[in-house]
This record gives sequence, C-alpha cells and structure tokens, in this order.
Amino acid sequence: MARYPLNLPLDLKKEAEEWAARQKVSLNQFILWAVAEKVGALRQGLDDPEYPLVTYQRGAAGIPTPVIRGTGVRVQTVVIADQDWVLTPEQISDELGLRPDQVSEARAFYKAHQVEIDAAIQHERTLESDNG
Repeated sequence: MARYPLNLPLDLKKEAEEWAARQKVSLNQFILWAVAEKVGALRQGLDDPEYPLVTYQRGAAGIPTPVIRGTGVRVQTVVIADQDWVLTPEQISDELGLRPDQVSEARAFYKAHQVEIDAAIQHERTLESDNG
C-alpha cells in the first residue's frame, strides 16, 4: 500500500472522525472507503458532463437515479412537477426548494435523457398501481 500525506481542513477532519467512529473504523479506513467510492463512481462514468448540476445517486435498490446535485431532489420529480402538476419553473423552484438554474438544468437534462427518465417514471407508476 502506498503512503500519501493528506492535509484536511480541521472541520472536515473532525466530521470525518465522527463518521468513522460511528461506523467503528479508523479515520484512515473511512478515508480509504470514501476515495474508493468516489473513484468507483467516476469510473462508471454515469454523470453527463453537459449537466454539472445533475448527478447520479444509487438508491436502496442500487439503481442509479439522476438527482439535482447537493439536494437529493430527483430529476423525475421536476419532470412530474412540470408535466403532471403543470407548474411553472418558478413554482417548481418554490415548491421543491430549488434555485431557478437547477430547475432549468433538470428540464434540459430531461430533454437529453427523456427515454431513461420516462422509463423510471413509468416504472414507479406501475409499482404504485400494483400496491394501491
């Protein structure tokens, strides 16, 4: 294993130590896991560089889902608000607690990835009707 000196801002180091303690691992192990997880995500190449405000997160089922970066709001939620609820971009911003640029980019991402997102919406609706 290679050694690498790492300087962390004190607040980040403290928070990382707290998370490591909760998971009952050393700070080194926690940082190794975090770097491995990030490299793995980048290696999968899921993010579309044309849309830096959108990223993919894996849900409980392990399925990657496009979300507004830093919010956890799914792109498909913006699409549903736009199409089903017939909200304006400004109303979507207010309703979902997003900035206007985030709503705009989510809508543009949808146009570029419409098949994928429509399939996710349809799948979710099928699950709802089966359970309802």
